[in-house]
Amino acid sequence: MFNDFKVFETEFAGRPFKVEVGKMAQLAAGSCLVRYGETEVLCNVTMADKPREGVDFFPMSVDFEEKLYAVGKIPGSFQRREGKASEKATLASRVIDRPIRPLFPKDMRNDVGVVATVMSVDPDCSPEITAMIGVSIALSISQIPWDGPISGVSLGYVDGEYVINPTAEQREKSEMAVTVASTADLVAMIEAGANEIDDDVMFDGIMYAHSVNQKMVEFIKGIQAEVGKAKVDFPSNDPSEELFEAIKAFAIDDVKVALDTDDKRIRDERLLPIYDRVHAEFDEKFPEEADKIDDCMYKLQKYIVRRWLLDENKRVDGRGINDMRPLDAQVDLLSRVHGSGMFTRGQTQVLTVATLGSARDAQLLDGIDEEETKRYIHHYNFPSYSVGETKPSRGPGRREIGHGALAERSLVPVIPSMEEFPYTIRLVSEVLSSNGSTSQASVCGSTLALMAAGVPIKAPVAGISCGLISEGDRFMTMVDIQGLEDFYGDMDFKVAGTKKGITAIQMDLKVHGLTPEIIKEALHKTHVARNHIIDNVILPCIAEPRAELSKYAPKLLSTKIDVDKIGDVIGKQGKVIQKICAECNCKVDVEEDGSIFITAQDIEDAQRALDIIETIAKDPEVGAIYKGVVTRLMSFGAFVEIAPGKEGMVHISQLDVKRTEKVEDVVNVGDEIIVKVLPVDDQGRLNLSRRDALIEVEGLVPENDPAQDRKPRRDFKGGRKPRNNHHD
Repeated sequence: MFNDFKVFETEFAGRPFKVEVGKMAQLAAGSCLVRYGETEVLCNVTMADKPREGVDFFPMSVDFEEKLYAVGKIPGSFQRREGKASEKATLASRVIDRPIRPLFPKDMRNDVGVVATVMSVDPDCSPEITAMIGVSIALSISQIPWDGPISGVSLGYVDGEYVINPTAEQREKSEMAVTVASTADLVAMIEAGANEIDDDVMFDGIMYAHSVNQKMVEFIKGIQAEVGKAKVDFPSNDPSEELFEAIKAFAIDDVKVALDTDDKRIRDERLLPIYDRVHAEFDEKFPEEADKIDDCMYKLQKYIVRRWLLDENKRVDGRGINDMRPLDAQVDLLSRVHGSGMFTRGQTQVLTVATLGSARDAQLLDGIDEEETKRYIHHYNFPSYSVGETKPSRGPGRREIGHGALAERSLVPVIPSMEEFPYTIRLVSEVLSSNGSTSQASVCGSTLALMAAGVPIKAPVAGISCGLISEGDRFMTMVDIQGLEDFYGDMDFKVAGTKKGITAIQMDLKVHGLTPEIIKEALHKTHVARNHIIDNVILPCIAEPRAELSKYAPKLLSTKIDVDKIGDVIGKQGKVIQKICAECNCKVDVEEDGSIFITAQDIEDAQRALDIIETIAKDPEVGAIYKGVVTRLMSFGAFVEIAPGKEGMVHISQLDVKRTEKVEDVVNVGDEIIVKVLPVDDQGRLNLSRRDALIEVEGLVPENDPAQDRKPRRDFKGGRKPRNNHHD
């Protein structure tokens, strides 16, 4: 039945790697099931027979599909089926898209669909890397025109050693998580998160990963040679050379004048009448290619910008090759938010707002990896007005999700741990104006917002992009690319980091790949640029994180108790914890490991709740003073509850500084009194003294005490206050 069924096997980072072709999805243009360890991904590619009309781009879609059966989970949604792609699935789709897209013909307009379905997950074998290689194999063996193959690896750095495709245990220890994709000769894509890694360590790691990729590329070429189909021809969408040369001769001088400005609005205004004149001149002369005239104008602008850069070292806004546009930073722009910062670079402007929440505000995740919650969240919004366009907002697309994740990854290494700062942190970057590298502006704006919010980040982080123009063996790089240099250039190499080292990289290419020389130069230039931003823009605006949180931010305290005491804190049917929350006007989150997080608008309420919880979970400290409630009266004394479930007895002799005949003469049930903890007796009972508390806190003198001028040793103002474990 499966006459064309073939199996190809190799070893990849010490684990078996198997490719099956010809058994599944036989109607797809290219299909394979890739097994890496026990991770299994089905990869399929298809292409439309005819080009799509009316588009001026290559219409390809890449979908990385997470199936929760792959990890033995039933979806948590109401319908119990997979819905919208998770953020991680979207990011995986983008990571696959970026290295394969430049290898398609630039003038092809046939729709291409790429689907990688994750069917089984081995935590030690990345499904994203498996899918990337599987897609490369499916495209290579299909009839779809494509100049591959590529390969990809995940690179870790554990105990000073590079690790290819690290296991789950190694990923926990790794100082960086880098994905590197390569063609047979060049580095095609870099995606990195790192813990302030040195430039040279990052560069050497990328080159090592690139060398490993070459072996997999050769393996794929062997599969292609054995079962690959012949590539088909496609109708080119390029305008004729005759039309382009005619428009170039007619309009090149006017277009040069229009482009020669640092203001995007002026440039667009200057170009509009030129487009009108070109259409008036050539619509009738080239009626069969009238719809290609705008393509020629785009091609002409690209020609001018690239010639200026390569031949004259001239940038459209007059800057030097390594100069950045004017920079500005501001904080505290919004009154009642927890923290805000705005970063401006030329006509790129991003406002980031920080919001602090409790542990229960952490994001719940429902995906195929082992992470279930996330307490640091970064969202990025790119409204149409930021580029002067008019479009309705329809929620974040893949680009917005990707840029938010890049900014998030850039700041993860400097975010304090939950133990250091027990808050959930959400950042929202609003792009107000866009003319190049808004993702890196959002990194800078986020550093400002975090510091303004009082988040004790370990170091300020800045981000900047580096562009590329290449032609044969010639190339040049430039720092802080604006829109035109991104559109008409070959690379957007984004690097974020502290002064110490790199925290994130994202590399987008329009060419097949980069040489080591280009990568090294880009890393150096971005390092110099981000140091300049930190020293001359961010730190002069706000030198360090604020010592105090905004008065509008919730106040959080945390503690950790023995796991076997959790039941005492929660109480039967939750009655104890509900009482604490009601009396102290707070929220209490209890984790399985005994970590407890208390959230209140007033720090005194939070402290009161913390005192109660620690009193319940720990033996009261001898000599500590509490405010408690009288619960029962006996002839020999009164029972006082100093915390829910924690009750001790005040003997009649310890009720007052003077002799007490009857308990009722001093206290009644429901009274709030201060008490001091006495040493535990032989039977382990909790004994309390109101008498000693009155002497210590209020300075009262016992009867028949000769020291009539006795003064209080501690008072509410200068000394230790009694722990108030009940609502006043």
